[in-house]
Amino acid sequence: MNIIAFNGSPRAGGNTELLLSETLKAIDPDLHRIQLFRLNQVDIKPCQNCGGCDDTGICVIKDAMDDIYEAIRLADRIVLASPIFFFGLSAQTKIMIDRCQAFWCEKYLLKKTYTSEPHGRKGLLLLVGGMKSDTGIRCGEATARAFFRSISVPEHETLGFLNVDAKGSIVDHPTAFQQGFEAGARLVK
Repeated sequence: MNIIAFNGSPRAGGNTELLLSETLKAIDPDLHRIQLFRLNQVDIKPCQNCGGCDDTGICVIKDAMDDIYEAIRLADRIVLASPIFFFGLSAQTKIMIDRCQAFWCEKYLLKKTYTSEPHGRKGLLLLVGGMKSDTGIRCGEATARAFFRSISVPEHETLGFLNVDAKGSIVDHPTAFQQGFEAGARLVK
């Protein structure tokens, strides 16, 4: 299977990256191709809402997002990992999602979808936030649900961890790494 993972955290070695790394350990690289995008290091411009993709489903902005489009088209499994900032996904994550307007146009205006045979397409959402309230998890999940739906991923699992703020503090969470690893294993079953 082709698996792509998006690390939407700007903080190297932070909680989101640590959780994503543990999740990907469950996926055997000898059996599956894993491609990781560290969104903070990818040079992509924000969506301009210019309508350039309306008739073709192809974004008119040419940048590193072209590689992401290709990876999404070929993916069987997609992992999206983001910290929660101000009750939502990180800017790095959101800029990539917004640029997937081209997929929305393909699917809803041009009536094209992507399927992956024989595996189907599935997703996994990993969210980490410092707050105690689950509002950020719910808001981030709503955005991710729209993203997955637009890129023709009909089902995804969400893991959200709250009250995890200081860099690296997720290692002290009693179940986060185990839950992440198990979710990674379920993703490729």
